[in-house]
Amino acid sequence: MLSSYLDLLRANRNYRLLWLAQVVSELGDWFYALAVYNLLLELTHNRAQSVGLAVVLQVLPHTFTAPTAGVINDRISRRAIMIGADIARFFIVLGMLVVRTPGMVWLVYPLLLLETVGAAFFEPAHSAVIPNIVPESDVLTANALASITWSFCLAAGASIGGLVTVLVGRDAVFLLNAISFLGSAWLIRRMNFQEPHTAGLPPLRGRDLVDFTPVVEGARYIRADARLFATVFVKGGIGLLGANNVLLPILGERVFPAHFHGLDHSRGAMLGMSLLMGARGVGALLGPLVGGRWAGDRHSRLRSGIFAGFLLASGGYILLGTSTSLMIAVLTVILAHAGSSTNWVFSTTLLQIYTTDRFRGRVFAADYGLCMLGISASSYFAGVAIDFGVPARTMAAIIGFVMLIPAAAWAMALIATKRDPTRSGAGGDRG
Repeated sequence: MLSSYLDLLRANRNYRLLWLAQVVSELGDWFYALAVYNLLLELTHNRAQSVGLAVVLQVLPHTFTAPTAGVINDRISRRAIMIGADIARFFIVLGMLVVRTPGMVWLVYPLLLLETVGAAFFEPAHSAVIPNIVPESDVLTANALASITWSFCLAAGASIGGLVTVLVGRDAVFLLNAISFLGSAWLIRRMNFQEPHTAGLPPLRGRDLVDFTPVVEGARYIRADARLFATVFVKGGIGLLGANNVLLPILGERVFPAHFHGLDHSRGAMLGMSLLMGARGVGALLGPLVGGRWAGDRHSRLRSGIFAGFLLASGGYILLGTSTSLMIAVLTVILAHAGSSTNWVFSTTLLQIYTTDRFRGRVFAADYGLCMLGISASSYFAGVAIDFGVPARTMAAIIGFVMLIPAAAWAMALIATKRDPTRSGAGGDRG
């Protein structure tokens, strides 16, 4: 499996550049996320709701921006969209350097909102271009490598990011993340590939942004294919696990601070947070590695693997709720996120196979929008519940049981689509 990833990177220049852009940008993102959460907890006197609101603003705009982002991604160059989003986020992240006192905390929230709007345009474009730069036989490999890279960046960025923040301070982390967006934009600018979805389309006009006809057309396209319709909701189910964005920092801060000789509570809490976030990355790395090897290019295994992924995510967080040590908590987080990352890769691959290029931007905008809606709802609920006195470990167990809901829904979808084997025009079934 490793050789297939290396072969893809060596042979495919466009994918290699896109992958390098991902590495540069995402390492900065995870350094940055920890610094933002640490800043909020420090300046708001350890209020969980402050982190919950930050997570909402990092994800919920995806949902509201999805219709416009999807239409634009299907009308103009997706390469240009990614470059523009990166440059905009460079300036937005630099704004974090202004926040230095409790009286300036309010500024964090609009900056996070604006950054997320940029991501809402970038992410559907990123997923939509992969089938344009790799052959269908390499789509799963490309998606698995992208997920593994995301996971590695999370594990490395979260683990090292805590240490870097402790050693050099938050300002340096904010600056590094801003520069990473410029690096990503430069790499994507060097890509050269065909974008057939723009062929024969008139120029995008201002009034097209308030014309909902393409949105309705995209919704009808998704609804007409039973397998596509079911698969576009998978990441919405994964989004219910989004409470981890609040739970893991709070668990690291309050329940599992790292204890080393000479380490005060503040720095121990930061390292505990880093280890738990790093464990999330390790699990997200292992899931696609193992799952991708097992599934191969068999669509039936991709679909059944999604059900198994939901069960792993559920079991991991139920066990996290009973954890009594940092080491046990780390292992349960690895288990849960191995399942959720497998679902991410498998569902992305199926959507790329089921969807024709002309609709891919709208499909992935809906896909991300549903995911971010789930993440924002579960994150804010977790923050409010913890501030009202629900123990963080109890909240983890609750989230684990909630994950049984999308598992059951996907099981029913599998049964229904076997009875109605509708297929999109983008490809048949190899299952």
